[in-house]
Parts: sequence; C-alpha cells; structure tokens
Amino acid sequence: MTAPIVENNVNKIKIKTSNKPKVAFVCVHNSCRSQIAEAVSKLIANDIFESYSAGTEIKANINPDAVRLIKQKYGVNMEETQYSKLIKDIPEPDILITMGCNVVCPYISSQYSEDWGLQDPTGKSDDEFLLVINKIENNIRDLMYKLQ
Repeated sequence: MTAPIVENNVNKIKIKTSNKPKVAFVCVHNSCRSQIAEAVSKLIANDIFESYSAGTEIKANINPDAVRLIKQKYGVNMEETQYSKLIKDIPEPDILITMGCNVVCPYISSQYSEDWGLQDPTGKSDDEFLLVINKIENNIRDLMYKLQ
C-alpha cells in the first residue's frame, strides 16, 4: 500500500511587479527581529525578493545578541551590512511582514501582508533567541515557496 500524496496547503502569492518583489520586515524599533529577517532573507532569498527592514521608531544599534548569534549561525555581521531605518527610509514594499509587536502598526501600502507573531527575544537566553531566529528562517522559506 502506498502513502497518499499530501498537497502543501500554502497558498501562492501573486505580486504584480516588473522586478523582484520588495519585502519589508517591520517591527517597532528595527533593532532585533526585523533586522534578523533582513539579514537571513538577504542570505537565502536574495534571488526571489529584495529585503528591507524598518521600524516605527529606531534604536541607535542593532541588538548585540542578535548581531552575535547571526554572525555565529550564518557568518553575517549585521553591524557591517545593515543599520536601523524608519519606514519612510525604505522603498514602498510589495509585501509587508510585521513581526508581532503587539502594537498597531501604521498603515503601509502593500499588495500582501502577514504578521508573524514573534515574541521579542531581547533580554532572553541564547536558546530563546535561536528559537526566534529559526522561526524567522522557516517563515522566510515559506514566503519563498509562496512566491515561486
């Protein structure tokens, strides 16, 4: 007896653009989760979409634990490749991804949006950070699949 074929229930996203879609990862301070998402997506999804991160406010520096763990896991130094940005400082996105800040984000025009509902790992253990980083990577891979 053969196993039944299971279809992936992920809905494909249709974006109207002449170039690669622009994806904005947004959270309040643009210092941790959104920066992680930008770094990881530039590493694994750069051939499918352009990645930007931004916040409704900014902090002077990217979270040092995020910088350290992304460098350990992926060999990317976010302090050299990224900086904190406000929403007004990035191109208008085709796709908006909010991190799950438990606040109402301002309206940002996009063709598609979703909220990833991720808890902020700031001030928590490396294990908690790595759980969030892994969830972000998995969500990026899902987004890649939806766009192919």
